[in-house]
Amino acid sequence: MTAFDLHSYEPVNGHGLKHDPFNAIIGPRPIGWVSSRDANGHVNLAPYSFFNAFNYTPPLIGFSSIGIKDSARNMQATKEFVWNLATMDLAKQMNATAASVGPEVDEFELAGLTPVPSKFVNVPRVGEARVAFECKVTQVIELKGANGASANAFLTMGEVVAIHIDKTLIVDGVYQTALAGPILRAGRRGDYFHIKQDAMFEMARPD
Repeated sequence: MTAFDLHSYEPVNGHGLKHDPFNAIIGPRPIGWVSSRDANGHVNLAPYSFFNAFNYTPPLIGFSSIGIKDSARNMQATKEFVWNLATMDLAKQMNATAASVGPEVDEFELAGLTPVPSKFVNVPRVGEARVAFECKVTQVIELKGANGASANAFLTMGEVVAIHIDKTLIVDGVYQTALAGPILRAGRRGDYFHIKQDAMFEMARPD
């Protein structure tokens, strides 16, 4: 076993580094680029860096919001949202939708994106996104620390009820992850990864 010279710390006491390494260590992370609609019909589009898939059948995805932001508030009210795939060609537009603006501001318009009606939910998807999931909210969970105190974070879970994929990303019946060029969060305030074919490898899982 290799003996490492470890930088060890207790998060409650601070990390002692220039930037908190937590987000960079748990990375890359897929981006929860989520569109929603509030009870008054206003549309919201925002990226979340705590996002992932959690189940196959039914397909479940979820994202965590630090505090009750517009997206989480909208989903508590309407129980619907759409996840849009953030890719390299949409990086600047995705970043633009991270701006702190009022709920009356349409981030689709702000970022120059096209809202396209969904099939089963009353929330538009990003027309320029090559993949989108229509979702119905299943749970909104208040996250807590080990001491039981609120973390002021809320995990919104949704069942995927419709999936839309650009057909050019499907080759011989297989979805090509790298071909879509997804971007992922890597840490700090502005670090990202871009998935490319030469960064992928295949490894068979033992039975």
